[in-house]
Amino acid sequence: MDQAEDAVPIAEMLDERHHLLDVAYWMLGTGADADQVVTETYRRWYGLSDPERARIAEPLSWLVKTAGAICLTCLALPERRGPGPAGTAGGTTMRTCPSLADEVSEVLLNALDSLSPAERAAFVLNDVFGMAPQVVAETVGQSERECAELAERARHTLRIRRSSPTMAQQHDRVVRAVREACATEDSALLSSLLAPDATAFFDGGGKVRALVRPVHGALKIARSLLTLLSHRPRTALDLHSANGRTGIVVRYDGQVAAVISFDIADHRVVQVWAVLNPDKLRLWNRPDASSGVPRVSGAFGAPGGSNNVSATDRD
Repeated sequence: MDQAEDAVPIAEMLDERHHLLDVAYWMLGTGADADQVVTETYRRWYGLSDPERARIAEPLSWLVKTAGAICLTCLALPERRGPGPAGTAGGTTMRTCPSLADEVSEVLLNALDSLSPAERAAFVLNDVFGMAPQVVAETVGQSERECAELAERARHTLRIRRSSPTMAQQHDRVVRAVREACATEDSALLSSLLAPDATAFFDGGGKVRALVRPVHGALKIARSLLTLLSHRPRTALDLHSANGRTGIVVRYDGQVAAVISFDIADHRVVQVWAVLNPDKLRLWNRPDASSGVPRVSGAFGAPGGSNNVSATDRD
């Protein structure tokens, strides 16, 4: 192959890199993480053989899909993000991406952190970058219809965050009450903690016999949760950080079987996201985890998932 055919104009070269940085920054929230993702993306591009690269009709599309997949892996790491001020480990580093400083506020980035990785990816690629549904689906690894639903859920969650911001103490108090209601199987108390139009999603990924459709309404959600978490001698409900706020981690025989996160507005739960897919809980159950809390080293070699949960114990 004539190497001259691979030459790219410098403007296209730099625009391409800036675009990838923007995508990674919106998905991960820090300039340092975005730069790592772009470096890894190009490493994989040059890891292809010449014939493989020649068969790629749209290099930018391939690069965006690859960067998105890497971001999804990073978002699935339980310890990717922890408490800390902006510019420190676990915080948002706005200064490293000045081109986005006017577009992405720290408030919005914090709101995006409340989304599952799949929701965040679908929302960012669809709503922020206006990418074709097929590209979004290929990046997220789900169907176009599922990605449309993920993006809509993300919009719903972000609207709740903007219109009814919930203080951490209030969120913690409500989730603790939910845990108590589940532990004591108090249907009336649990129903009272749920908004009448609340929605619950149960992500089994086809790997366990979980509900496949969303559940709507306080009474139906309460019944579904109490059935899911019905008291068994070997089942334990613990409070942990999930998506940066208090959530419930369910253990069966010492193994994490579910991670449940909540969106709260006006002192009631408006959305429940229960991750039951064992593949997405693999990091929680690593054999070298201390006290059930996994430790992860390295950003790019870990298995992926679709729920952004932190393993920081809140008890």
